[in-house]
Amino acid sequence: MFAITADQVGSRHADDLVDGELVELSRLGGSRLLLPPDRTAGDELQLVTADATTALEAVLHLTRGAQWSVGLAVGEVRHPLPTTTRALAGSALELARTAVDAAKKRPLRFALEIEAGRHPDAATLQPLMELLLALRARRTPEGWQLAALLDGGDTQTQAAEKLGITPQAVSLRAQSAQLRLDAAARTALVTLLAETGSPPA
Repeated sequence: MFAITADQVGSRHADDLVDGELVELSRLGGSRLLLPPDRTAGDELQLVTADATTALEAVLHLTRGAQWSVGLAVGEVRHPLPTTTRALAGSALELARTAVDAAKKRPLRFALEIEAGRHPDAATLQPLMELLLALRARRTPEGWQLAALLDGGDTQTQAAEKLGITPQAVSLRAQSAQLRLDAAARTALVTLLAETGSPPA
């Protein structure tokens, strides 16, 4: 299982973002979440999923605006399941707590913890995750705008029409935003996360 714990940055001096993020994460994860995402403390939220794609999408969503410290963990969830995410127990939840505490001290505010005996391990995957986050941190608003259209299913020609620019300009914008590299990295990371998310032999 993949558990994510996220703690709002600077919450003492900003509006509470938890409720809005819970709505967004519910929309993003849908039925792929083990239980609905939940507030676990005043300015903290948590979600759990067995799906590597959902786990990565949630991490990328939460880390985009630098408003959250995000801990991702891979481990077990104790059964029988309770009725709420905040009542879940198991190594995945314990490691997610360790991960979010570590994330608060890292430049990109993300950390990964993986239960012992699983492969690839956190030492292998953490730098790969951070490379993708660093790539995204450099993306311009125009790059994000194009990425949203392409991720939504538009072709580059359709995106050009919607943005009111030429197809050549879209191509240059996609290159500047490294959208092909981003997509390839996401695919590779989902494969690796799915591998480490499988129960150890």
